[in-house]
Amino acid sequence: MVGPQYDLVGNPLGAVRSTFERAAAAAAAESGGHEPVAAFRGKDWGASEVFRSFLFEQGGLDKVPVLDESNLGLIKPNTLVRFRGMVQDMLGNEFYVGAFKDGSTWRTNKFSDSSPFSMPHPCDSHLWERHLFHCVPVPGQNSWTRESSPGPDLRRMASCLTSEQREKRKRGADNDAMDVSESGSGKTSSSSKKTKDGVQISNSSVEMSMNEEHVPEMNGGDHHIPGSSFSCLVKVYDMPESQVKLNDVSEFIGVYTFDPELAAPSDNSDDIMFDLMEDVTAQLPPSKVPRLHCLVWRNLSAHDFLSRPPAVEPSPILLRGIRQSLLSHLTLVLGKDELAAQCLLLHLLSRLRNKVDVVTVGRLSLNFTGFNRESVSIFGNQLNNLFQRLLPYSQVIPLSIEYLNTATLQPRKDNQSGRLVTGVLQLPQGTHLTFDETLLQSGSLTSKGVENTMLLKNLMESQKVEYDFEFYKLEMATDVQLLTLSEGKSNILPSDLIVSFRPSSVPAVNASSEELESWRWYLATVRSLPQSTETDTYQMIQDEMVNAMRDDRSLGCSELSRWLTMAQIMAASFGEKSLSMEHWQMVKELERLRKERLQ
Repeated sequence: MVGPQYDLVGNPLGAVRSTFERAAAAAAAESGGHEPVAAFRGKDWGASEVFRSFLFEQGGLDKVPVLDESNLGLIKPNTLVRFRGMVQDMLGNEFYVGAFKDGSTWRTNKFSDSSPFSMPHPCDSHLWERHLFHCVPVPGQNSWTRESSPGPDLRRMASCLTSEQREKRKRGADNDAMDVSESGSGKTSSSSKKTKDGVQISNSSVEMSMNEEHVPEMNGGDHHIPGSSFSCLVKVYDMPESQVKLNDVSEFIGVYTFDPELAAPSDNSDDIMFDLMEDVTAQLPPSKVPRLHCLVWRNLSAHDFLSRPPAVEPSPILLRGIRQSLLSHLTLVLGKDELAAQCLLLHLLSRLRNKVDVVTVGRLSLNFTGFNRESVSIFGNQLNNLFQRLLPYSQVIPLSIEYLNTATLQPRKDNQSGRLVTGVLQLPQGTHLTFDETLLQSGSLTSKGVENTMLLKNLMESQKVEYDFEFYKLEMATDVQLLTLSEGKSNILPSDLIVSFRPSSVPAVNASSEELESWRWYLATVRSLPQSTETDTYQMIQDEMVNAMRDDRSLGCSELSRWLTMAQIMAASFGEKSLSMEHWQMVKELERLRKERLQ
């Protein structure tokens, strides 16, 4: 174990190196001094377990500050932080000198960008590998999700600064700021120093990064992430590549570095670590994009954003009570339209459960017709406000001719830089999109408008987004809930369920924080419930489907499949894991009422 002299939050690298030196000494004793650290390549020697125990067993997670652009100037480099974000780009692997021999002692550079020790040349060393991920704040993330894991009061982090750093901060405000372009070149004042690759960095850069009032411009206006203001380059160790995927929402906990001098090493630098840096990160300079050397990571689900989840089993009795409460609120939000509220509840509980060839099982996109610009300003706004308070990620897309002709929906690969340029449709799993089609007027679509329309239609029909890799296209699976508000049936976005919206009043809508928390828990819990159908029940439902097709020749397989999906979601909404005939009959009645409105 690590001795008490190491503060795991304030000095994580001390703990890393202490555990390494002990493990290396033990390995040397066992092997007789023959390549004692070779076995540590791609493996943890105990450091990560020390941090896991501290974070998740000893309550240390709440002591670790959360990294975002608001506190960048308050967090001291080489301390432990956590960052929650979406994997926007996978930048491949990077080689680094993982271990080297300093005299008779083996030392490690793991979880750092540069060696803290002078590396003798030549020396015994081992090249190791780490994975690079460019992560950004989650698109459409709603504010309530940030309250579930606030971390410590970061205003107190300023006390971590030494008196020398405080003096530098005072001087830093009077110095010229560094000006580094995206390509890595820049111009500075006469106080600047020239570095190895021709990049100039002012002497005040480090001090200014620690100054709350003079935080450097994040990302340097990175054109790969339009409109972005913050991102993080995460370096992950000892992990199979398939465990972190594009568009995953994850929490990374590790060592934070944000040092302008790493943007370009000096000409006389003897650190071999710099020579191994990958060119793919040239447009992500450390002066503008912080690094996080990951010690512990985990993928996040909707449950991880709940601030106070109930410590009870999700029994059907409990879930039914919350269901009724949420359904009553949805009815008020929709102007006392109970049918629309029932369909909206099923829509919010839907998720992609399986894919069979081109058939997606579990999706339930929804189209509310009967909307105009006036009703959208009332009920559309109420719906969007509700989604922002209930769901982890939600966005509204104004579907107009101008938007379709100008928006960048498709993510594409920039082969010149090796980077993925994000698009509106690069989204995490579980995102809710609302399309306002009442803005659509007559007009002409350009070639880009037609392409964007096809992208949206493909997303609606197959839950896939096409990525442009310049020389070929690649479809990426997703799971996005899609709601369309339109005057008539949408011809651009073919939804699974079309409901004529008929409000009768505009009641006042309010919900307490306790109700919102219970509804968030309900939605997250029900969407994660497994679903099954007993053989006898499935046979009876199949017989009813055959009879329905005999009575109505217009019924197709897609509509019958939707009925089954709705019945499974209906069962889950009551907390049941198995579909019953009662739920099937409820869906049939819902369908009867829905079709009556459409006539």
